[in-house]
Formats: sequence, structure tokens, C-alpha cells
Amino acid sequence: MHREVRLIDENGNNVGVVGIHDARARAEAAGLDLVVVTETANPPVCKILDYGKFRYEERKRKTLLKKNQKVIQVKEVKVRPVIDEHDFQVKLRKIKGFLEDGNRVRATLRFRGREMSHQEIGIQILHRIRDELTDVSKVEQQPSMEGRQMIMVLVAQSRK
Repeated sequence: MHREVRLIDENGNNVGVVGIHDARARAEAAGLDLVVVTETANPPVCKILDYGKFRYEERKRKTLLKKNQKVIQVKEVKVRPVIDEHDFQVKLRKIKGFLEDGNRVRATLRFRGREMSHQEIGIQILHRIRDELTDVSKVEQQPSMEGRQMIMVLVAQSRK
């Protein structure tokens, strides 16, 4: 236990280094609590305040921060090497919507059976997706094979 603390009064003014008993007496006289703000400082920093109100405002601030933060999700869009033009355009619109919402998009192209021998078709499709979306996205992960799937990850371009 320290004998001296750096005291900040109820108005936020720096009183200076005072004895712990004097600090407690000042807090009691003000009808408030003596709260240790920074314990690692030498001497520790204490503040005279209403602890209940302090905890309430702290909780309120945390919930506000949590409310305002945007959670980025990874959305997945699956395509096949034999995709038709209309289906391709539908998938493209879906990807564009996800990117505009600020999410990452994992474009997954799954090969079946003999399609594995024509991986260049898969690369062409993923490159076409990339080229069609150059105005709203950039490639975070280039197309790569993982088992029977070819995967490419897109992220939204930062708006400046």
C-alpha cells in the first residue's frame, strides 16, 4: 500500500501528491468515492468521483462502441465451370451486393469428375469475375486450388 497518491479532485483539477489519508478525507468530505485510476504510476493516480455513476457511464460508452462497430463477414459464392451466362450475371450481382455492404467475398469454383482436367476453364471464370468487378473490388487472394475447389478472395475497394 502506498502512503502517497497523485490526487485529482471532483472538478478534474490536479491537486498534486498528497497522503492517502488526506485523499480519503477529501473524498469523504465531498461525499464521493476515492478511485484508483492508474495503479502503475509512481505515485498511483487517484480521482475523487461517484463510482456508481463512473461505472454506468463506462458501460454506456462500451455499448455505444459495440453498437457502432461493423463486423466484416466472409460471404461465399459458389460457381461451377459449366455456369450459364444468366447464372453468372446473377452471381456477379450477389458478389457486388456483398462487397458494397463491406464484406469479403470468397468465390469458390468446385470441380467434379473429369472437370479436374480442365482447370484453365475455372481460372478463366474467376478472372472474368475479377475483371467485371474491378471498379468495386480488389483481389485479396489470387485463385488457388484447394482439393477439388479453386478459391479466390475479393475485398471491397476503400472509398476515398
